[in-house]
Order: sequence, then C-alpha cells, then structure tokens
Amino acid sequence: PAPVPVRPKESKTQAWRPRQGTMALQQLVRRAASASPCIARRAMSSAPEASGAMTLNFNLPHETIYSGANVSQVIVPGAAGEYGITADHVPIVAQLKPGVLQIMHDGSGEPEKYFVAGGFSLTHPNSVTDISCPEAVKLDDIDSAAVQKNFEAAKSAFSSAESGSSAQAEAQVDMEVNRAMGAAVGVTLS
Repeated sequence: PAPVPVRPKESKTQAWRPRQGTMALQQLVRRAASASPCIARRAMSSAPEASGAMTLNFNLPHETIYSGANVSQVIVPGAAGEYGITADHVPIVAQLKPGVLQIMHDGSGEPEKYFVAGGFSLTHPNSVTDISCPEAVKLDDIDSAAVQKNFEAAKSAFSSAESGSSAQAEAQVDMEVNRAMGAAVGVTLS
C-alpha cells in the first residue's frame, strides 16, 4: 500500500510546505495525460463516452428473465444505495437490497420494473451486467392487499417468536421485504 501523507508538525520558524512528492505526482499525471489523450479525456470528462447499448443477463434460480438483452440502462437497488448502469460503466460488484430494479429499453419512455428481494449485480468491463436474484416479480403483478396481509403476518410472527431466535430473525426479514415491496407499490407499512 502507498504511504499515507502526513503533515509534519510546524515549528514556530518553519511553515508547512507541500512535499516534493506532490509536485512529482502532478508531473506524472500531466505526462500520462499527454501520452494517452483518450484516457485523459475519458477520465476528465463530465459526460461518459458510452458506446450505446449494454448487455443484460437477469437470472433467477428457476428462470432466466433476460439473456444477452441489449438495454440502454439498468437502475439497481444496491445495498449501499441505488445506482444506474449504462454502457461502458466502470466494473462493479454490488449486493442488492429489497427494492425496485428498473430496466430501460431503447426507444421506450417507461422503464420495465421488477421488485427484487435481494441478490447481486456484477458489471463487467465489456458493458455486460449480470444480475442474479433469489426472486423477482414484475411491479404490475404485485397485489398490495396481499403485501399488507403478509406484512401483518410477519409482524405477528416476530412479536410471538422467542427473542433472538431464528424464527424471530426470519420474521424480521419477511417484515423488511414486505415493507420494501409495499413502498414499491405505494403502500406505507409500519
């Protein structure tokens, strides 16, 4: 690992000045930028140079929803926050939290929306993204009354389970998934 720059203690007679290494680093960056203008332009650009469509593979254990589909963008409910993926996106591996996965197709105004209970998203350097989820349901297929009923049943199971037991943990997961599913269809559950 690179050493962490530490600001030296100032003496009363000597003010702190940047280290010589800082200037050397700036010169190195300038040389790299002039040697490879394409890389420098891409790294310093405010808008990505996307090549167009990206490839999406969206799989469940029992079903393949998309295999090699060309799409323009995918919005992923990452555990660290929601993020969008387009062509030429930086490679990333992310855990998914329960939420809405949105798929934008070329020429379509409305995204295709799925509720996912969790899973993983892997974006490769070649504009291919693999999404693997234990379960996914089209948002239009979710019955809000069933979500409310399932949330109440999970809440009851949580209350009646022994504190710290696996039954209580399972009920808590069910409550969180149903709460997220309710939020996806506009139902507030508490």
